[in-house]
Amino acid sequence: MANGRHVSMVAMLLAAAVGGCGSQSITAERLNGGQAAVLVHGDQLSAVASVTSVPSVTRVPSAPVVKEPGRLRSTWSPVASVGGRHAAWIAQRSGVTLMRFDQRLVHLALHAGSSEPGGQGWTYGDRIGTGEIHQVVAAFNGGFKLSNGAVGFMADGRVAVALAGGLGSIVTYQNGTTQIGAWHAGVPARGLAVASVLQNLRLLVDHGRVSPTVENCIRACWGATLGGGSEVARSALGIRGDGQLVWAAGEHLSPAMIARELVGAGVVRAVQLDINPEWIAGYLYVHHGSGPIAAPVVPGQFGIPGRYLTPHGRDFFTVLAN
Repeated sequence: MANGRHVSMVAMLLAAAVGGCGSQSITAERLNGGQAAVLVHGDQLSAVASVTSVPSVTRVPSAPVVKEPGRLRSTWSPVASVGGRHAAWIAQRSGVTLMRFDQRLVHLALHAGSSEPGGQGWTYGDRIGTGEIHQVVAAFNGGFKLSNGAVGFMADGRVAVALAGGLGSIVTYQNGTTQIGAWHAGVPARGLAVASVLQNLRLLVDHGRVSPTVENCIRACWGATLGGGSEVARSALGIRGDGQLVWAAGEHLSPAMIARELVGAGVVRAVQLDINPEWIAGYLYVHHGSGPIAAPVVPGQFGIPGRYLTPHGRDFFTVLAN
């Protein structure tokens, strides 16, 4: 009983502390002796999902159970579990492949490519490393080339490309949670140490609404395409109101098409990632005794040589079991 009162008091203090933090959001923030799932939107605390008394012990990662995507349907199908609980789902709607991830069971890791940003000593380098090989659930491409003017990259306290205010940002904190928003206009959350940031253009979806530029500013706002067409291979990453992450991609998509499907999947904020066939790919990793085997998830995708299991030149993300 005493421990329950302590956790409740901590949750109340946390609510008071973050009540004035603007549009910042915190998901699944671990407390001393308990865990609270907290979402903050529009200057108000919108939900404290649960406070559960748990012992303060070092967490031992659980090996994920992952299966191939099979025939894609419009309804969500579970494709990965962690500790016996569903952790990832897949669906396909209007030519858009969607993968959804529960941040209570998995976390996101930003990888540095061998050429972009290059260099040595990154925690997550140019391939799925030995520390991830038995925990990896999925992987997918990152953003534009770092020579593009509307990008930013920071990891391990190292800034490869300076972060810019207002850009759409995928922010992972050192507590393992990820949030998506506009830099200095929603993220980073106050008081949380940042582990990595990838910035790419402006937000594709904000406050659950599609950007107004998706129809009349396709190339200038959302990137030059091979051949000049508006419907090309395209990808994005969003976050739902419940904190779950949603990756979306397809081979023949306009910005409006991918953004609408993200909103339909419950996404409230999203960042467009890379575009054009050579750079768009997503994989699930089916685990065997000899190691994981990558299963493509986007029908007709060009694919990444080595499927992120061998050195890759560009930045990318892995989804890892907690």
